[in-house]
Amino acid sequence: MARYRGPVCRLCRREGMKLFLKGERCYGSSCAIEKRNYFPGQHGKTSRPKRLIGYGLQLREKQKVRRIYGILEQQFRNYYKKAVTMKGVVGENLLSLLERRLDNAVFRMGFGASRAQARQVVRHGHVQVNGRKVNIPSYLVKPGDQIAVRENSRKHVGLTMALESTEHLLVPSWIEVDRENLSGKVTGMPRRDELVQIPINEQLIVELYSR
Repeated sequence: MARYRGPVCRLCRREGMKLFLKGERCYGSSCAIEKRNYFPGQHGKTSRPKRLIGYGLQLREKQKVRRIYGILEQQFRNYYKKAVTMKGVVGENLLSLLERRLDNAVFRMGFGASRAQARQVVRHGHVQVNGRKVNIPSYLVKPGDQIAVRENSRKHVGLTMALESTEHLLVPSWIEVDRENLSGKVTGMPRRDELVQIPINEQLIVELYSR
């Protein structure tokens, strides 16, 4: 399955809520869902939202989380399989794995205005982990890892703009950030209550994949 390349605001409208996929724009009045809070498409404005139950509810919850983190279906399924083998609650393990992706950690540190931009920052080789360049967005960080923007990338215009637009965002307790030096450290594991600012019922996803 190819990664979605269309207008991301359509994804928020499809889920009926803000998924915060476009960074700063999502917090202002220019957000598409503020203006057009109905399904995308020709008949979106007049169609009635269907009442979801069972499989439909589980599927929408999975799609919502996939879209928040920008994960392909097979990747998401692989994360679920790994979560099952870990100690603890499967749903929380799944969300913790997604949070520990390097692109998400970079976003959480404020070095990307959105997860999509943070993924691009990583792919373009602007980030190093423990002193070594890592350009794999799915790289899983762990407690003790040092994350930093590489020296020759610190004046990059996109990074400068991202830092300005993310000043108001809270940094989760499992990450320490030195914004002045564009670096940080993973100090622990993600906590469930800090994962995302959007309501998520991960148990529905577990039920979906347990069928």
